[in-house]
Amino acid sequence: MSKIVAVVGASSDRGKFGNKAVRAFQAQGYRVIPINPNEPEVEGLRTYASVVDVPEAIDMATVYVQPDIALRLLDEFEKKGIPEIWINPGAESDELLTEARRRKLNVIAACSIVGIGESPYRY
Repeated sequence: MSKIVAVVGASSDRGKFGNKAVRAFQAQGYRVIPINPNEPEVEGLRTYASVVDVPEAIDMATVYVQPDIALRLLDEFEKKGIPEIWINPGAESDELLTEARRRKLNVIAACSIVGIGESPYRY
């Protein structure tokens, strides 16, 4: 069974990292769930407005939204019990990382695309 990854801030704009991540994770065999309340689908996949709307467990979330939005999403990540949360470059802030760690969330501040052995510039 493939690992389920939620791409928070998934985009249908192929130039954005929120889209590159969808394609990179799919290429590595992950089951990708795009999260974006403003788009009905990304790369042919149904999107969900929030991680809490996803009916099954999520193994990993990778975040591609502004830090102030990500900070507001910590409650949802915590409620959903996501075991691994990647905060990508551009989504991080000291406040966000401090609060995530205070909540004892497993946060990795790094590029998740590189983390799975891909190059974001390939997509």
